[in-house]
Amino acid sequence: MTAFTLAHYDETAAYLRSRIHHTPTIGLVLGSGLGPLADRIEAADIIPYGEIPHFPVSTVHGHAGRLVVGKLAGATVCAMQGRFHFYEGYDLQQVTLPVRVMKRLGIETLILTNAAGGVNTNFAVGDIMVMEDHLNLVGMTGSNPLMGPNLEEFGMRFPPLNRAYTHRLRQLTARVAAEQRMGLQRGVYAWLSGPNFETPAEIRMLRTLGADAVGMSTVPEAIVAHHAGMEVLALSTITNVCIDQLDADSEPTHEEVNAAGKIIVPRLTQLLIGVLKELATA
Repeated sequence: MTAFTLAHYDETAAYLRSRIHHTPTIGLVLGSGLGPLADRIEAADIIPYGEIPHFPVSTVHGHAGRLVVGKLAGATVCAMQGRFHFYEGYDLQQVTLPVRVMKRLGIETLILTNAAGGVNTNFAVGDIMVMEDHLNLVGMTGSNPLMGPNLEEFGMRFPPLNRAYTHRLRQLTARVAAEQRMGLQRGVYAWLSGPNFETPAEIRMLRTLGADAVGMSTVPEAIVAHHAGMEVLALSTITNVCIDQLDADSEPTHEEVNAAGKIIVPRLTQLLIGVLKELATA
């Protein structure tokens, strides 16, 4: 397991300060197929991950692998155009390093997005779900981003997670969606390590456990952000309906996820622009 020290995080933060002309207050992490959101950022400083000290490099198709810092809807944002995943072979310290670097840059609000499979039978492709809670199934089996030495500069050894997803931000997002006459789901996201999609039996199990959506990211970042005292908003875009029967004719694919993500991007962009406008004037 990688053991980053405070000096590692500060070295990365100092490098970024030397490359950017903005002071971001909001962090954005963009999931599969959602990278085009970063193209809306104005006066952008763009830094490839490969140039940033200690940053991993995204290996997944649909993840551009760039940090984009600039203005969006009046807010100054630091956007990850692609994230890192446990299944890529990175440990959870590496996966969540950018979140702690954002904290050291002074960012106090983190907005996470992901592409997810719809477990809830009332969900459809194209829905956007506000994450209210999560099932950290990977953490339950021994892999948690807070394992290892605790850095008190970020947070306490045993943080509570009943308020991991900030109530104020969830309420704000619901209000913005209502004003835009946009349907908005809410629910529980189950995190699995991937990279394979789930079996029908696993989908039926997740539904029984109370999951509404399932994916391969987001939860480690949310845990680390909450541990560091950041406010967290997480949005899942439903890019496929999960298959719960063995003899179904169709099967989920990453190409399907990316294609659906492109369709959802305009709606998600509209929603996030509205949320960012509110945060910029708060």
